[in-house]
Amino acid sequence: MTTTTTPPPSPQVEVRDLTMAYGQSLIQKDVTFSVGRGEIFVIMGDSGGGKSTLMRHMIGLNRPAAGEVLYQGTAFWAADDEDRETLKERFGVLYQGAALWSSMTLAENVSLPLVEKRGLSLEDAGAVSRLKLALVGLAGFEEHYPSEISGGMRKRAGLARAMALDPDILYLDEPSAGLDPLSSRRLDDLILEQRESAGTTIVLVTHELASIFALGDNAVFLDGERKAVTARGKPSALRESPEPKVRAFLGRGRI
Repeated sequence: MTTTTTPPPSPQVEVRDLTMAYGQSLIQKDVTFSVGRGEIFVIMGDSGGGKSTLMRHMIGLNRPAAGEVLYQGTAFWAADDEDRETLKERFGVLYQGAALWSSMTLAENVSLPLVEKRGLSLEDAGAVSRLKLALVGLAGFEEHYPSEISGGMRKRAGLARAMALDPDILYLDEPSAGLDPLSSRRLDDLILEQRESAGTTIVLVTHELASIFALGDNAVFLDGERKAVTARGKPSALRESPEPKVRAFLGRGRI
């Protein structure tokens, strides 16, 4: 009797032997991990250890000193400029401070990538932006400016803009930073809803324990002193990591 086995799906994102540096200053070396389709993957670690820098390398803002980032087997940094731009259109990004244009309304902020990247008319882009804002609980705030809403609402508006192009992969950099616990929980719920409703792969940079355990399917820990990844796996399992720093990081607040 002949049996066949189905090979495991290839990772949606692979980081291979990535070295990050600013001039002669090494940030991290030989960073390697993979992210599966539909996974919420957490990048965690020391403050100043390179978490946000790693995200910038993954989305094409910083070129690595060595190594590569692959999207479904396509090497991002080996591709030509046009192909890299095509790959980047598959990403949605929420930066730490939401990075909304202060001179634009929320609807205009969300509409901007739809007009510039998809060529939608202002009317069609406005309709999509209203839908995206409604999905993050901001219906009725379309004509507000970022200065007129709370920090938590700005983060949700930034998430709406990151979702505007229906990306395959969402990159979220410290989305809960500076938020009160209730606003942080609401944002976590929105992230889970996006994964469940659209199957979006999510790469999350955070140091917030509640978000790490509520959202993370898998994670890596960047050690800023050793300048290397010192742990990989499910956050719940990493609580018992042989690495003392990882245990201490994930055990904060435990009695």
